[in-house]
Amino acid sequence: MSASSPSVSRSGLPGEIRTTVVLAAPLVAGHVSTGLIGFVDNTLAGHHGTTTLASVTIGTALWWLPMMVPIGTLLSVPPSVSQLEGAGRRGEIGALFRQAMWLAALLSVFLFAFLTAIPYALGAMGIAPEIIPGAQAFLHGIRWGVPALTLFFCMRYLSEGLHWTLPTMLLSAGGLLVLLPLGYVLTFGKFGLPELGAGGLGIASAAMLWTQAIGFFLVLRRARRFADLGLFARFDRPHWPTIRGLLATGLPIGVTVLMEGSLFIVTALLIGRLGEVQASAHQIAINLSALCFMVPMALAEATTVRVGHALGRGDVGGVRRAIWAGYAIVIGTQLMSGIVLLSANDVLVSFYTRDAAVAALAASLLFYAAMFQFPDGIQVLSAGALRGLKDTRMPMILAALAYWGVGMPVGAGLGLGLGWGPKGMWIGLIAGLTVAAVLLGLRLLRSSAPDALTRRIAAEHPHELDPHETGCT
Repeated sequence: MSASSPSVSRSGLPGEIRTTVVLAAPLVAGHVSTGLIGFVDNTLAGHHGTTTLASVTIGTALWWLPMMVPIGTLLSVPPSVSQLEGAGRRGEIGALFRQAMWLAALLSVFLFAFLTAIPYALGAMGIAPEIIPGAQAFLHGIRWGVPALTLFFCMRYLSEGLHWTLPTMLLSAGGLLVLLPLGYVLTFGKFGLPELGAGGLGIASAAMLWTQAIGFFLVLRRARRFADLGLFARFDRPHWPTIRGLLATGLPIGVTVLMEGSLFIVTALLIGRLGEVQASAHQIAINLSALCFMVPMALAEATTVRVGHALGRGDVGGVRRAIWAGYAIVIGTQLMSGIVLLSANDVLVSFYTRDAAVAALAASLLFYAAMFQFPDGIQVLSAGALRGLKDTRMPMILAALAYWGVGMPVGAGLGLGLGWGPKGMWIGLIAGLTVAAVLLGLRLLRSSAPDALTRRIAAEHPHELDPHETGCT
């Protein structure tokens, strides 16, 4: 057992809560830093012009849409490595990681191809003509960071699965130190460089992603706590059974993440058809909501690791403590987020824009953002705990039902069909998240029942990666 990996909480639920908070705190800081990247993009774009902000809104939506699949798929790495360590099979982690890197590289090829083609379809999507050139330039620039993005997340998930979350915090925050000055220079055309607007932000974002990926590689290569794993000690060819095993767990996660994320993205695209004021106001409100979401998302990732580690060592009580600790924390964090969004909406919006019409609409949308904080926290925490159990296929189906069977029809019907505009679309978001919270919560209660956990532990086979079979010894 690695000294760096907490195993058993020695004081029941309060001890598990403390362990989860310690594990999640750097992740929260890292995710908030990631959210601030969106804040920097939108602030620079908003001060450059309303059209630029609207272009970045659409470009960001189309960037996140395909990116969710590889990021979600690679979420198979944390529970896989945490279960290996919990089961005392730490020596197999290095070989698993090298296969995960191959998977990350393959996923980046598909993502790059999508981002190369999709800008030419903006007109057919009905995006307002004045927004299209900037959105195309943003996507053409940021796509060059795709390989760095997938490799970064692969390395990050390995580190988090082994209870070391500090690099995520430091490198995510460090990305801001690259994006802010470079984005400013390229967007506004300083120091004799051309004024690139939204395209400049795309190029700056790609540069930031490569900086983060290289940084994480150096951290893992030099980290003493991982020296025994031999992460980069040898070159392994792709071992397709292992990669298929990661895909079997990860692809349903990727689709689940896509189901939720695409609800928000398609909502943004539909609002983009209403005009640049509506698109800009929505982008401000959704960016603030995304900043709030970083906290429960980090807690969900920490819960995945804690659940996976307890499952790997066959500790039924530990699995249940990890789940209830996550719920206890996320209820408190979401209550605070809702209060902030309700009480400080005008102040928060003022950081983004000086356009009175955009600011007024964005401030009104934050009321709806506050309303979905609680169901959003519950659904993401439930999904994270289910990932720790490697229960991913049924949650994928439940997510599709909630987000696309309920959320999108309600939002489109109210927002476009009845003419309620952005507010109707946001009511659809609330409906989808609420149904997801109920369905995923019920699924988790069933999967984490003591008898269900006992059967799951008994059925576990040490076949995630057999070094003798793969030749990765």
